[in-house]
Amino acid sequence: MSSEQHPAATAIDTYLQLCEDRDLDTATGYLAEGAQLIFPGKRTYSSLKEMAQASKGRYAWVRKHRTDYSVGERTAPDGIQEQIVTSIGTLYGEKLDGTPFEGIRYIDVFTLRDGRIVRQEVWNDLAETGITQASAQPSEGTPQ
Repeated sequence: MSSEQHPAATAIDTYLQLCEDRDLDTATGYLAEGAQLIFPGKRTYSSLKEMAQASKGRYAWVRKHRTDYSVGERTAPDGIQEQIVTSIGTLYGEKLDGTPFEGIRYIDVFTLRDGRIVRQEVWNDLAETGITQASAQPSEGTPQ
């Protein structure tokens, strides 16, 4: 990432690195109160610790090659100014059986208010590539 990157993109890059390093206490400082973390399969979490716990049993570990960021601004319906940061790249890691994987597409979209994350939406091809199993009937807020 360039040193000339938008400050919101820099903050998101730092947040993602903290999450990968499992420094969840520090990463939580980037979240606004009541933040929503939405992952594939409509799995919704209200904290990073809840998200990390629910990810156990899906893969041994996963990290991101973050290759591109874009930043936009908008006025939300309630009149509050928001920044939308999109992070695009690929995932690499290890399956539960120890088999490595790489090159799995991902896109994360973050909504920030006053510099803090109020919403994180994650899309990736882990289930489509057989790394994890897609759930036929996911239940919101229930770990898969």
